[in-house]
Amino acid sequence: MPENTDMAEQQSPEKISEGSDAGKKQKKPKKNKGEAWAMEGPRDPFKLLDALPEEKQQEIQRALHLFSLGQGPPKNLQDARKHNFRFWNTQPVPKLDEEVTTHGPIQSEKQSVREESYSLPEGFCWDTLDLGNPEQLGELCTLLNENYTEEDDNTLRSHYSPEFLLWALCPPGWQPDWHCGVRVNSNRKLVGFINAIPATVQIYDTERKMVEVNFLCVHKKLRSKRVAPVLIREISRRIQKQGLFQAVYSASAVLPSPVASCRYWHRSLNPRKLIELNLSSLTRNMTLQRTLKLNRLPEATKTSGLRLMALADVPQVQTLLTEYLRGFQLFPILNQEEVQHWFLPRDGVVDTYVVEGTDGTITAVMSFYTMSSIVLNHLVHRRLKAAYALYAVTTATPVQQIMEDILIIAKARGFDVFTALDVLGNKGFLEPLRFTEGDVCMNYYLYNWKCPRINPDKVGMVLK
Repeated sequence: MPENTDMAEQQSPEKISEGSDAGKKQKKPKKNKGEAWAMEGPRDPFKLLDALPEEKQQEIQRALHLFSLGQGPPKNLQDARKHNFRFWNTQPVPKLDEEVTTHGPIQSEKQSVREESYSLPEGFCWDTLDLGNPEQLGELCTLLNENYTEEDDNTLRSHYSPEFLLWALCPPGWQPDWHCGVRVNSNRKLVGFINAIPATVQIYDTERKMVEVNFLCVHKKLRSKRVAPVLIREISRRIQKQGLFQAVYSASAVLPSPVASCRYWHRSLNPRKLIELNLSSLTRNMTLQRTLKLNRLPEATKTSGLRLMALADVPQVQTLLTEYLRGFQLFPILNQEEVQHWFLPRDGVVDTYVVEGTDGTITAVMSFYTMSSIVLNHLVHRRLKAAYALYAVTTATPVQQIMEDILIIAKARGFDVFTALDVLGNKGFLEPLRFTEGDVCMNYYLYNWKCPRINPDKVGMVLK
């Protein structure tokens, strides 16, 4: 799944000049009751922006987006070495370029834990979200859909459904206190969020109970107020109150300091649409017709016994996963309840296919989740439907054959692109099935734990 951990290092200026009419006497505008951003002095520039026609707003957003491309957190190690990580340099994480040869916690786990919540900027307050409340769940969807992730060229925006968030945020053992939100005091508008879910993770030879941290999101209008570091400190405090002192998380930005750096690969299922959206391009001497032909898939699947996973398959799927993941250096340890939650198919959220032998034995499992995006500023296309690979495990059928069958199924179900990281054993099918290497890396991080760096093909977990 896409993330915003890098916001902890962002400080984008958000003041816009209103012109040179300061000498003219103007009537002081009346404030509306409960106005979220009301203040004495100059009018709020974002309110001025909201008052413009939609077409004009999009033009300004595109211009601002292009202007800010070089101002975000570093995306490669070279830029990271020049960056001043004011927040992360205070946290129990390895330093950039630090050569780690030992294993263990960085900070003492017997430290006293702060009782009171961290202070927020004036005008804001903490709130623990109740995702069982449809209204609050809808508020979170709105916050994430409008502020969480967006392509650098302002063409795509991720769209999270309530069903997807309940799957991602409420696995077995989830804690209500770990759905940590920030609201505006005056009107209770949700403007910030961070989440943690429980996980048991094996790092080399050490099994550790910890959390996965995800969905760090701050409203675009508040990025300059340094809310993200406070959110990270607060979720860390709440986690430590439960006796857990380690976390695993991911970011496309290079922060101190990745335990592994993996790369996304993409397989076109609807090449024409991807080209029209400028998400793919024709290489030299390549025509559209030839591209369509090269990406064509067979009409029917080949693997006998391939079907959707059912509830009765959970014990065998858990056994298959457990045996397979032992060969990696960073992987989750899943009980049957967790396997049921993460793998059992949910319409529009997650799909898992298994291969059942003639004797009823499950010999393969392949899962992926659905991530939809809103297409911005395009006359024809409105949505992009992507499948993201989770786990592909097989003991009999070649993984390339099973993955080709999954691509056939995904295309028939209207997916436009299939995406996979070069983790687990995925390199065995990426190039043979015409996946192309993307330009985005996903960096894995461990909080308050040090260990030697791990190669992508030894990473046995996919963070959602």
